[in-house]
Amino acid sequence: MVAAPLPPDSYDEEADDLLPRIRAAGEGPLQTLLELGSGGGSLAFHLKRHFKATLTDRSRGMLEVSRVVNPECEHQEGDMRTLRLGRTFDVVLIHDAIMYATDPDAVRATLATAAAHLRLGGAIAVLPDAVRESFQPGTDCGGHDGQDGRALRYLEWTWDPDPTDCTYLVDYAFVMRHPDDSIAVEHDRHLEGLFGRDEWLGWFAEAGFEVTCSTDPWRREIFIGSRREPRLPL
Repeated sequence: MVAAPLPPDSYDEEADDLLPRIRAAGEGPLQTLLELGSGGGSLAFHLKRHFKATLTDRSRGMLEVSRVVNPECEHQEGDMRTLRLGRTFDVVLIHDAIMYATDPDAVRATLATAAAHLRLGGAIAVLPDAVRESFQPGTDCGGHDGQDGRALRYLEWTWDPDPTDCTYLVDYAFVMRHPDDSIAVEHDRHLEGLFGRDEWLGWFAEAGFEVTCSTDPWRREIFIGSRREPRLPL
């Protein structure tokens, strides 16, 4: 089972926080945006009014959800580690899809994709759920009701079975109510990457980005910056 995307109204406050950060990081007009690993398009729903957005994901199912939510946006199927569209954008965004880069090579490949699609002076925003220094195990819960009688509740359990490696686990338990009042229960497990702050900053520099690490209102450390001219060797 693949976890269903949260609806757009779950991302309105995050979009409001992110937008001025992106605008402050880039140089020149910021009119086009590429999101790598856009999922169901719920964050893009709030950003598309400010940018001409191209949304990419390797999951056809997620792209189908996003096409319904964001019919005016361009959608492209592709893996964020290898995608090459042959054009550049003013902004490249990688939201929590970056957590599925579970080893250093996958992170480097994803940042290389971002660099290949971002113009010089353009803004990059990468929002991992956690870095090693701030990771905390814990639980969360939530859900929503549909107008057609369907409803969902979930329990999210974040834990790290091996603190010596570069991954952790997120287990989800879903309780779903159908319109006929029948109930289904599902479990879904996600393996996610966990790296140190200095590792991240080194990989950004390697890819040609100048970024800063800051804390958002949800106590996540996020990376915002821009693509610069490559430094010539001394």
